[in-house]
Order: sequence, then C-alpha cells, then structure tokens
Amino acid sequence: MNVLLLAAVSWEAGKPLVIEEVEVAPPQAGEVRLKILYTSLCHTDVYFWEAKGQTPLFPRIFGHEAGGIVESVGEGVTHLKPGDHALPVFTGECGDCPHCKSEESNMCDLLRINTDRGVMIHDSQTRFSIKGQPIYHFVGTSTFSEYTVVHAGCVAKVNPAAPLDKICVLSCGICTGLGATINVAKPKPGSSVAIFGLGAVGLAAAEGARISGASRIIGVDLVSSRFEEAKKFGVNEFVNPKDHDKPVQEVIAAMTNGGVDRAVECTGSIQAMISAFECVHDGWGVAVLVGVPNKDDAFKTHPVNFLNERTLKGTFYGNYKPRTDLPSVVEKYMNGELELEKFITHTVPFSEINKAFDYMLKGESIRCIIRMGE
Repeated sequence: MNVLLLAAVSWEAGKPLVIEEVEVAPPQAGEVRLKILYTSLCHTDVYFWEAKGQTPLFPRIFGHEAGGIVESVGEGVTHLKPGDHALPVFTGECGDCPHCKSEESNMCDLLRINTDRGVMIHDSQTRFSIKGQPIYHFVGTSTFSEYTVVHAGCVAKVNPAAPLDKICVLSCGICTGLGATINVAKPKPGSSVAIFGLGAVGLAAAEGARISGASRIIGVDLVSSRFEEAKKFGVNEFVNPKDHDKPVQEVIAAMTNGGVDRAVECTGSIQAMISAFECVHDGWGVAVLVGVPNKDDAFKTHPVNFLNERTLKGTFYGNYKPRTDLPSVVEKYMNGELELEKFITHTVPFSEINKAFDYMLKGESIRCIIRMGE
C-alpha cells in the first residue's frame, strides 16, 4: 500500500529544499522499499541541485548516501527481506550481465548510474507523488525521504550490528576513493602514494593508502589549509602546485627519486590527471583516475610515458560491486581497520537539511549526516 511521509523536495535549481508530505508507492517487481534512518550529503547532490548536471529535472528528491531498514520487497526479490539493514547505492549489480559475471568489472549493464533518469526501470514511473503530481527520483536512490523505493540490485544487505549513522557514508564517495587505492592502485606496504585533491574522495583514497601500509602519502592540493585535516587520514607530506615554478609532477619526481609508486587523482581537473600520471615512477608506477572531467577535456601526454612502463587506469565506485563487496567494507569498519568517524564533520536533523548544503557550499564539511525523523 502507499504510505504518506516526509521528504525534502527540490522544486527548482539552487533553491532550498522543502519538507513536504509525499506519497510513496509500494515496491514493484524487483524493487525494495526502505525506511531511511540516516543519510548524508555528497557533492554530487549539490552539483545536480545547482543544475550543473547534464539534464536538469525537477521536482526531485535528491540523496544517494544512506542507511536504512528494508520495509517491504517486491515480487521476485529473494536476497532481501523486511527488517534487513541495508545501504542503497547509486549503481547496482543485477548479477546476470557480462559485467556482473566478470570478476574485473562493477559496471552493471542494467543498473549503472544514470543521472538523467528520474523514474524506475520497471515501468518508467515514479514511486513518489504529491497530490497526484509525480516527484522524480535521483540516481535510483532518493534518500532525502523517510521512505524510498530502490531497485533491489542497488541495495546491499549489511551487518545489523553496524551503526547506520556511520556506515551510510559508504554508499558513494568514501568507497569511491578507498577502492581506487585498495582495489585499483594496490600500493604495497612501504610504498609511496600521491593523492591529488584532498576533498572527501581524496581523503578516502589517502585512507586506502594508510590501510595498505604506504609509508609516504603525499597530498597534492591548491588549498594549503587542507593539509592539517589530511594528516588524520595518513597524509604525511603536502605539495601545493601554486608554491612552485615548475610542473608539480617534476616537483614530486624530485622529492621521490624519480616518482611515486602510485598516484590517485580525485579532482576532475585534466591537468591534475596529467600530473598524476606523469609523476609516477617509470618501470612500475601506476596512476588511477577517479575525478570526472569536463566533457570536452582531452588527456595529453607523450606516448613514451607509456613505453617507459607507466600504467594509467580509471575506476568507477572504487571497483566495488555493491551487493557483493559492500558488506566486506562494512566489516573493515567493524574490525577497526577502516576509520569512518573522521569523515563525519557535522550532523543535522532532517528538518534542518538545508544546513548540510550550507556547510558543503562553504567548504566546511567532509560529510554531514542527516538524522531522519527529526
């Protein structure tokens, strides 16, 4: 049956969200209805709320990092049941496509992120409405709502003992950076790693380097004040490109006797991407691109950089398969290997969700947790 509850609705670009009574339809075949207990704000939400994305779509319910409990399941859903603790994810795992069957890929053909789609895959309809008016979904999750409906392939069942107000941040940015280092760059203990960009994703990449046992973790950022915070995540050296009169890749090569073993780029700046690749050591260096560039950008480097056995890789969501891999990331937190508390800089009640946007726009927050039902 339909339920009537509160959601933070974005009626137009850049305007404060409005807490509204929204009707949420029951899950259809292959879907799950979740009761959201905690959600957090990611820069991607802000980007599309500001209508900087590909296709502005309003009215819409944003939100894609969250933790909740399964309230009901649709026909054919077997891996989840009411009462399960779960994390919804902006990308999914159908289990049947070539990508899902591959051990090397997490880019599901059916459930790969689609920022333009505002409806459910099953019937091209929304599950949200206000007095009959459809309210659009965002990346299949829409977690700024007390209840949401998500494709079952985008829901990871997790340890019920894990605190949802902490692990909810794993639904997007933290896993993206963490996995870029652990799963893709794969630094060895004692190695050197350069992290380009010390926002939330870059700090998560640094955390991955710390967990991997890297001895030198070099943070690269245009904002020097970020270094102090980055120390909490294992960064022990800092370079601001603006402080030097030569390319930062040359600065890093000089610091590291020829280049770092691994580099992870988390800015989306095409120049940072080039610098990250060109600062790794010849013979074994690996650079991983995480940031999303502008559509017209072009990556330019001399082919000899490849011939000299440098490797360039890209990654999506840290190469994690949501349903298969997210439970084990939660366990890393539960056993003390992964530290999540340091990513959480603010918490606000749902009624004050617009404060979370203010904190991020002012550059004051890494992650702000929004407590639902308050």
